[in-house]
Amino acid sequence: NGAAFSKARGSQSGQDSTRWHVVRKFLGLISSHNIPVYLIDPLILGLVDKDIAQIRSSPDGPSPHCKYFCAPRDFTTFALLDKTWKHEVGLFRTAEKMGFQWLKILNKDPRLDGMDDLSGMEIPLHYIFKLASHAIHLVVFYERSGNYLWHGPLRLKQHMDRKFVPFRKLHFGRYPGAYEKPELLHVSIDDLKVQIPKNPSSFLEEMSHSRFLECRYREARAFFQLYPDDASLDAVEFRKKAKSLLHLAALTLNNLGVKFWLSSGTCLGWYRQCNVIPHSKDVDLGIFIRDYKAEIIPAFQKAGLPLKHKFGKVHRYLELSFQGEDDVKLDIFFFYEEDDHIWNGGTQAKSGKKFKYLFPKFTLCWTEFVELKVHVPCETLQYVEANYGPDWKVPVKTWDWKSSPSNVQDNGVWPVDEWDDVIQIY
Repeated sequence: NGAAFSKARGSQSGQDSTRWHVVRKFLGLISSHNIPVYLIDPLILGLVDKDIAQIRSSPDGPSPHCKYFCAPRDFTTFALLDKTWKHEVGLFRTAEKMGFQWLKILNKDPRLDGMDDLSGMEIPLHYIFKLASHAIHLVVFYERSGNYLWHGPLRLKQHMDRKFVPFRKLHFGRYPGAYEKPELLHVSIDDLKVQIPKNPSSFLEEMSHSRFLECRYREARAFFQLYPDDASLDAVEFRKKAKSLLHLAALTLNNLGVKFWLSSGTCLGWYRQCNVIPHSKDVDLGIFIRDYKAEIIPAFQKAGLPLKHKFGKVHRYLELSFQGEDDVKLDIFFFYEEDDHIWNGGTQAKSGKKFKYLFPKFTLCWTEFVELKVHVPCETLQYVEANYGPDWKVPVKTWDWKSSPSNVQDNGVWPVDEWDDVIQIY
């Protein structure tokens, strides 16, 4: 097959031109079935990003040579939005007539996992089309209720050919991933008309931090069998207010470009029961101190959340609390990184006592919580255990932030002459 493709455009070798021809045939295949796909291949987008101004301004592409699709790689990656296509049978027949071999990878739909009777339904997550020595990896993206796009993991079943392509080299599928909906741009690259994310560099940045953790629905169901959920009017009202407060906080911090995650009781609620803990009475978020911005306080005040207290200083023990609707608070804890651990601080207003909460180092993953795409620590179990100890699965209704956490340490007292600065209550 490679020899048949040797007369490609430009002056590329047969092997290079094979890649271009396979991509061209694939684009012809999906075009004949009116399937809108867009390019998400990180190697090609990296090359495209360097020339993006030229590519945007030139309707016929920037170069007479095959620069992008002939770059050395085993496969080219495209994305498909699930809701834009439903007619796969005809596509595979046409693909076979064109010489493609194909593989479809299905798995459970996690959106239905929260419902007992539907959790067995499988959905297509990945397609692979192979021709000659090159493969096309087509990643299926699904729109989720937090208004973002999700793709699933690539898990091969027992009967599948593990040598079909070098699966370990695929850029998408090792983990599920979450992305914002990209704005797309129609461009011509190497004489091929394709859609790409309008801002390739921000897509590539997103890709490097896209890992997604699904809520643990099965464990949540087991939890509620042991500890029936509080369905009282107060609990329902609190959850509604907490959800609204979390959405407002996320909007405010996202507009500032400040990365945050679910912390303390809010993180425990997500991990243990896929919901807000009704007796918690507040919403807890974490922010690395390196991401602190002076605009945080005025932005929340502008959003209608007055500052309730500010403890500590930016370089030590900073903690902010904002007043939400009725008695629901938003607490923001700032985290400081040391060589072998991460910590956040606490201050007792009446005594000036300082407390330190130690956590093992962690990274951030996306999840969906109360219809919001939001970060949690990837190493959630270690994070939750640090805070709540080995019995975190057992609900505790009386909690003293100064003594109950497993990871709390007394850390002295603020000097009295600093109190006006480090203990501010409004």
